[in-house]
Amino acid sequence: MGKYDFTSRPNRLNQFTYKWQSSEKNPDLLQLWVADMDFLPVPEIKQAIIDYGQEHIFGYNYFKDSLYQSVIDWEKNEHGYEIKKEDISFIDGVVPAISVAIQAFTEKGDAVLINSPVYYPFARTIRLNDRKLVENSLLIRNGHFEIDFEQLEKDIVENQVKLYVFCSPHNPGGRVWSKDELQKIGQLCKKHGVILVSDEIHQDLALFGHTHHSFNTVDDSFKDFTLVLSSATKTFNIAGTKNSFVIIQNPTLRRKFQRVQLANNQHEVPTIGMITTETAFTYGKPWLEELKKVVEKNIDYLVDYFEKNTKIKVMKPEGTYLVWLDFSAYGIEQPQLDEKLQKEAKVVLNDGAHFGKEGKTFARLNAATPFETIKEASKRIAEVFGK
Repeated sequence: MGKYDFTSRPNRLNQFTYKWQSSEKNPDLLQLWVADMDFLPVPEIKQAIIDYGQEHIFGYNYFKDSLYQSVIDWEKNEHGYEIKKEDISFIDGVVPAISVAIQAFTEKGDAVLINSPVYYPFARTIRLNDRKLVENSLLIRNGHFEIDFEQLEKDIVENQVKLYVFCSPHNPGGRVWSKDELQKIGQLCKKHGVILVSDEIHQDLALFGHTHHSFNTVDDSFKDFTLVLSSATKTFNIAGTKNSFVIIQNPTLRRKFQRVQLANNQHEVPTIGMITTETAFTYGKPWLEELKKVVEKNIDYLVDYFEKNTKIKVMKPEGTYLVWLDFSAYGIEQPQLDEKLQKEAKVVLNDGAHFGKEGKTFARLNAATPFETIKEASKRIAEVFGK
């Protein structure tokens, strides 16, 4: 037994929890979709919020040096990435940071590239900012996603891509990219003058012995054109407290980014987000170590159970707590697949088609929930989608 409780499932009904909203009307539904976890929080984070409520007046706050230091120490100790205070800009979320980057470094009509399928706000944000969306399809090889580098270069050149929004580790595929792959991406961006936005929000959730390489640690020259986005929110399940950070080591890019951030009035984050981030990075490591073991056990169970009892192909993630499930053997596509899962299996997963055209026969499952929930969800899915 570990020090922390990962077996109790907190009651999330009637707490305006987005993930469990539809269960308030239909309690039979199991929610394994939105990327937040059904685990009790890090005790120190909970205590820090209680202390804040008891001791503070809820006015404007400034970014403490100790908050910056907690990010600097975490990046260095966990990812070997050495940064300075001035490299960091705080913002309320990674997706808002992508919007700011698009507005700062491209004009309307400019091409912005993503690898598809990918976390759906990427495409939405590019489209809503009136940029040209370029989708570079990932290939499924060796049981995981790989990049077709020849096609990637072609897509960059033919569309005169200005900005590349990259997901590392990858959501929904759980791919932890190798140093070699990151090197190739960086060289292509360098060669063709592309600014890279590396969304590394799942950086701390590399699993099964895989190692996450933060983009700018791969090659010093990548710092000239790369923004690294991350946060404590996914790692420590504090998404509702709203605080992320952008690391920009090129001062010219940083000034442009911060100018747009100010123009949008996105330069402030909630005090509660500052407190939870600093507390997480200061005290959260032991909790995270235990969490990863729990998530690995859940994923191993899913892979084994679906292999034995269904024709679902599971893309075993190398990182994140998200699992990409392929239902193509059943000859059914979205939205019918989603409907079958919800109405018959009573399990809510993410609709794979939302992540791109490649996801029509897929669904994304969130494995960050107590083991009993994983067992029940697997059983329900297998009863509907048997061999």
